[in-house]
Amino acid sequence: IEVTKISVPLGVVAIIYESRPNVTSDAAALCIKSGNVCVLRIGKEAYRSACAIVDAMKRGLEKAGLSEYFINLVEDTSRQSSVDIMTATGLVDLLIPRGGAGLINACVQNAKVPCIQTGTGICHVYVDEAADLEMALDIIENAKCSRPSVCNAMEVCLVHRDIAARFLPALYQRLVKGREVNPVLLKLDEEAWGILGGEQGCVRAEDGDFDTEFLDYVMAVKVVGGVQEAVEHISRHSTGHSDCIVTEDAVAADYFVGATDSAAVYVNASTRFTDGGEFGLGCEMGISTQKLHARGPMGLNELTTYKYVVRGSGQVR
Repeated sequence: IEVTKISVPLGVVAIIYESRPNVTSDAAALCIKSGNVCVLRIGKEAYRSACAIVDAMKRGLEKAGLSEYFINLVEDTSRQSSVDIMTATGLVDLLIPRGGAGLINACVQNAKVPCIQTGTGICHVYVDEAADLEMALDIIENAKCSRPSVCNAMEVCLVHRDIAARFLPALYQRLVKGREVNPVLLKLDEEAWGILGGEQGCVRAEDGDFDTEFLDYVMAVKVVGGVQEAVEHISRHSTGHSDCIVTEDAVAADYFVGATDSAAVYVNASTRFTDGGEFGLGCEMGISTQKLHARGPMGLNELTTYKYVVRGSGQVR
């Protein structure tokens, strides 16, 4: 008997997203290339742009001799259309929400069809006692400030207690005092407040700040006793998206990588690299923060499943 395992499309992939028209073309192209049919449901704010994109892609499909119904745009932008997709058992093979935490949570909690949890990123950077501090400042500034409204931007800075008195004033200089445009608001735990308290642009952290995806020039800061405490904090507060350690200590780095249960774990690099294009996957369907069946940036491979083909010549068991 010859047993082979082959990739096959998932079938009908539904994408519920909010107001980013580029998702229309990215999602449709990925579905077509992976052999799937896509159902697109966009928010009313960008519906007309999505309509124009879908019309153009349908003309392209027709020109290529393919069915225009490989791409389908839901005309109803009411809440009910989203509910109908979430509960379309037997019709939708996979649902992928792309948007804010509210949309993602609504899909995960209410969907009766298989659903991928994507997007929400409470990303951490831990600055270890053995970190190159100038490197840490560069990484944090990029991870926080290059584009704070995206899911791979950092939201929380964890700093080793032994270097906090040196590092936090330098962090304040880089992100707050040294930025004329868009200075970062630092939300400090008690130990960090003891170092920077009273400085303009610094406030005490409140309940929930370490569980918040700010998506803005705001960052929570906490002082920890070491890599183990940093990992424990991340395990309680991270959304499993992208988390980073800055260190020159290989043992600390290996511990962090092994103990941090996130889709992307970084050593000495900005979390902003968590992206399909940066990972060599091309455009992405989203970034999965769960473990089944996809994790991290979702490209073509993640839009397929597999089946076994067994070829025999009359064998029986």
